[in-house]
Amino acid sequence: MSIASRIKEINSSLTGECRLVAVSKFQPIPLLKEAYDCGQRIFGESKVHELTEKESVLTKDIEWHFIGHLQTNKVKYIVPFISLIHSVDSLKLAIEIDRQAKKNNRVINCLLEVHIAKEESKQGFTPDEVKQLFLSNAFLDLKNINIIGLMGMATYTENNNLIRSEFKTLSALFNDLKQSLAPQFSELSIGMSNDYKIAKEEGSTLVRIGTYIFGERDYGI
Repeated sequence: MSIASRIKEINSSLTGECRLVAVSKFQPIPLLKEAYDCGQRIFGESKVHELTEKESVLTKDIEWHFIGHLQTNKVKYIVPFISLIHSVDSLKLAIEIDRQAKKNNRVINCLLEVHIAKEESKQGFTPDEVKQLFLSNAFLDLKNINIIGLMGMATYTENNNLIRSEFKTLSALFNDLKQSLAPQFSELSIGMSNDYKIAKEEGSTLVRIGTYIFGERDYGI
């Protein structure tokens, strides 16, 4: 199947508010152009250097999402153009995004990354830490960062019941916060190539799919 046909297949299966983030990390620019030419406009990257290089040469109507672990010393490079940061995993990072956004006269939309998987290697806040964050004056004082939802990654497993349970946990937290501390919430970023069909059933508004669209990544680019 071509990139265009895979994107069409995914989009035809997404319903309601759920949108596709084409994860283009480690993919060469011609493949991004192929996805763009069939109508894809949201692309996700996880390396700052690679993202800034691609942003500098590709068309300006692309909506760039940062989906990887973001170091505070690299925030300044993406703040001028980034549309959404999925992976805010500490108050320190939120403060730095706010600081750099203020310098650029921007308000940056962000998601809080929540640890829902069994693997300890995954990043993110615990659900309790997220709730405490919204009660923190240091967090509430930030005016140039707009937290519009949550992001999470399920355990990498073939156990669909476990994946669904983890997505349900995050979806419940999202709904709880939206009804109480964060009425501005609009985005729940869950689901990747291997589990996006479960994610959309559990309330995902953004699915992050790369390998299924582009094939295996060339880590040498």
